[in-house]
Amino acid sequence: QVQLVESGGGLVQPGGSLRLSCAASGTIVRIGDMGWYRQAPGKQRELVATITSGGATNYVDSVKGRFAISRDNAKNTVYLQMNSLKPEDTAVYYCVAAIVRPGNSYASHYWGQGTQVTVSS
Repeated sequence: QVQLVESGGGLVQPGGSLRLSCAASGTIVRIGDMGWYRQAPGKQRELVATITSGGATNYVDSVKGRFAISRDNAKNTVYLQMNSLKPEDTAVYYCVAAIVRPGNSYASHYWGQGTQVTVSS
C-alpha cells in the first residue's frame, strides 16, 4: 500500500506565502517524477509544477517566479513553496508521484487527497 499525505494548505491574504508538503509512505522501491496539480471550482485540474528525481523542474507559466518545487528524496517528500499568492491561485492542490513498488518494473501514479489553498483578503 502506498499513501501520499499532503499538508500546509490554508487561508492566506494576497501577497502572502504558503508551503505545501506531500509525503509518500508504504512499500516503495523508487520514486520518479513528482508534481503538484490544482483544481479551482468549475475548472479543469491543471499541472502546476513537476520535479524529476534528479531535481529538474518545470512550471506552468502563471506561477513562474512565484512558486518553487523541491523534494527530499531521503524523506520521500515533495514541497511547493508558494510566494506572492494571488486570488486566482485559490484551488485544491494535489500532489502526484510516479512510484515503483516491489515486484514491478514500471511506475504507477499515486495521488494525494488534496489540500485547500484560499487566497483572499
